[in-house]
Amino acid sequence: MKFGQQLRDALFTDWKFYYVDYAGLKRFLYERTDKGYTADDEAEFVKLLDSELEKVNNFQQTKSSEMKRRIEYCEKQVDLITQNPAPDDAKREQLDVIEREIDAVISEVYELAKFTRLNFTAFIKIVKKHDKNAPFILKPVFAERLNSRPFFKENFDELLLELSRLYNIVRNGGVDVDGSKDPQSGNGQNFVRQTTKYWVHPDNVMELKLYILKYLPVLIYRTKGATRPPNPAITSIYFDNEALDLYEGRIEKSEGAEAIRLRWYGDMDSSEIFVERKTHHEDWTGEKSVKERFSIKEKHVNDYLAGTYTLDAKIERLREEGKKSEQDLRDMETLSREVLDSVRTKGLGPVVRSFYNRTAFQIPGDARVRISLDTELTMVREDSFDGKPRAGSNWRRTDIGVDYPFSQLPEQDVCRFPYAILEVKLQTQSGVEPPQWVLDLIDSHLVEAVPKFSKFIHGTSVLLEDRVDVLPFWFSQMDRDIRKPPTKGVGVSRANSPRGSFVAIENAARHRAGRVESATPSQSSLQYQNDIEVVVESEPGEHSSQNEGTVTQYPQGYDAAPTEETALLGGRRHGAGDDRAAASWLHRINPFAKPTVPRDQQRQRVTFTSRDGRPDKRIAVPVRVEPKVFFANERTFLSWLNFAIVLGSLALGLLNFGDRTGKIAGAAFTVIAMFVMVYALMLFQWRAERIRRREAGPYDDRVGPTILVVVLISAVVLNFYLKIVSG
Repeated sequence: MKFGQQLRDALFTDWKFYYVDYAGLKRFLYERTDKGYTADDEAEFVKLLDSELEKVNNFQQTKSSEMKRRIEYCEKQVDLITQNPAPDDAKREQLDVIEREIDAVISEVYELAKFTRLNFTAFIKIVKKHDKNAPFILKPVFAERLNSRPFFKENFDELLLELSRLYNIVRNGGVDVDGSKDPQSGNGQNFVRQTTKYWVHPDNVMELKLYILKYLPVLIYRTKGATRPPNPAITSIYFDNEALDLYEGRIEKSEGAEAIRLRWYGDMDSSEIFVERKTHHEDWTGEKSVKERFSIKEKHVNDYLAGTYTLDAKIERLREEGKKSEQDLRDMETLSREVLDSVRTKGLGPVVRSFYNRTAFQIPGDARVRISLDTELTMVREDSFDGKPRAGSNWRRTDIGVDYPFSQLPEQDVCRFPYAILEVKLQTQSGVEPPQWVLDLIDSHLVEAVPKFSKFIHGTSVLLEDRVDVLPFWFSQMDRDIRKPPTKGVGVSRANSPRGSFVAIENAARHRAGRVESATPSQSSLQYQNDIEVVVESEPGEHSSQNEGTVTQYPQGYDAAPTEETALLGGRRHGAGDDRAAASWLHRINPFAKPTVPRDQQRQRVTFTSRDGRPDKRIAVPVRVEPKVFFANERTFLSWLNFAIVLGSLALGLLNFGDRTGKIAGAAFTVIAMFVMVYALMLFQWRAERIRRREAGPYDDRVGPTILVVVLISAVVLNFYLKIVSG
């Protein structure tokens, strides 16, 4: 679709006169170039372009200020309601009015973000058309004019935080009841945790954020004493050697494959660096893949990697202070020694840097749903494999910081990922469905599922393509547009502002306050918190300096298994009615038919032609299940039936031709034969379903055969006993 048509389809009708006149500028350009473009035409075109830029910039600034004023007004109304000792029903009614106003503000913030993006794109495209058709070059000059009116640099994150704060307090009936809760609390033992990753197109990022904050507040990690939110940037330096052994192990999912990285949060002046190691374990080992980490001061990193600095002094200091248990200190010492040993024996060095800004959503004290969105993802080369001393002898390169989009770097050294990364982590009790809005979100047009996406693997495979032999499976998704038709009921829709309903709130509040002056002390003293604060917590092991020296060990993907290698919610893409229709009576009575999670990341190698035309690359993609796997399951079922038939034949012989003892034994063996047939059928169905879902093992059953052996021994002993007694 041409951009002109796209602009006409996407513009917000109420603001149509404030968009750039893209069609008019293009028409002027074509008409004048057909007649012979002159210097006077250029001057007139520049004047028109400046006029359009001024119009767009003024409108954007005006609407942005209006949004801030409306949010401030809502905050004042919330304060007024919380200070008023009115009945809860009356407060709830007033808060509902404010919630509708917040919905209206959210819809306009979304439209304003889209307005900004569309107009910026329009200016870039019209200047490109000008330089292509006119005998003058306008791009360098217009870039300066555009920077003087930087409407496209408007940061909507502050508005998002304010809206999140308002939604949080309205959800809780006018008070911030979650402010004192630990965001990591509520993690019990009897929970099923599932994590998966999605790509989000830039056009959908703002809509996705606004949709999520209706249900989850923005989670801000803040160190003690901080007065403003920290820099959301997260930067990691991944280590590997020239043979890319760590990359190969991670993409092949080899047992015990490691990934070692050094990570910091915020700006380059961060003094605390986290040394992290991820270790992959195959399912058949019975162990979970884990991530371990410890912190170290930035000034000691180079000495630590060189083997001239140890953590002995730090561990001893922590032991004297009593901040960490003896087991934690031993784990930290072991991890630091093992990481250093891997670096030295495998010849590891900095290879790839990943940078992104993270927005996290979670209700404090409620770990059932945790969502993070990483935007502006960029991978940068850190290696010196081609002779260029990027990092040199340092553990990271020093010619760049956190200055996205890293325009000072040559293009071959940087990979700007085109999408944002959404990570959804669910923790629900067994048998309990996740919230419906989460199910709607993952099935919506806003996201594209990419299980097991890895920033390290993607950055290495793109920036060092000539050195890798296996490419990740998601490369096949990079060449297609992941945008989809809008899903009804999901996203941000245009809402009408109920500002007329605000008229009586203040007077009604004063009136109710006057009526309750004679109430009981407990009623009249009912006051709610004025200091409304967006959810502010310190995440253990990430932004809090109190975690100095801690070795955090937990399953990859932050939560416990199964992680990104499985599709979220067991691949539920249908409604509950579809699932009930698909469930047979056998599944309902089958003790093996437990809820299962499909394994989407079985590996297979496929040849891939690289940029230089060499068909020497292979892509790790989800593998299809061979028919022989189903046939093997069927042969096992037939073997069980063969055993049951032999046992049943023996039982029939005893029943028909045996004496009293033989008939009793025949009856026992008949019951056992019937049990074996039913057991074999259920086991066959259970295994077939798991194979169809491409699940990982184990596929064996230890209980059934044990019971069968015990019952058979009992039947033989019974037969022997009765024969002895009767003889």
